[in-house]
Amino acid sequence: MANLSELELQNLRHLIGGYDTTHCKMKEYAADSKDPQIKQFFEKGAKSAMENKTQLMKFLQ
Repeated sequence: MANLSELELQNLRHLIGGYDTTHCKMKEYAADSKDPQIKQFFEKGAKSAMENKTQLMKFLQ
């Protein structure tokens, strides 16, 4: 793990948590969507949020 300050770790925790929440909500919205275009929009959003979370998690390794 890189030498991160306490503030940087707190910021990472906040960002990772936000992306996790966004991913879960977008997946739920996609599951509830009837319109294929809206469903696809939310699925792409969920995928993007998970990719961002994964990238940020790499700073903790």
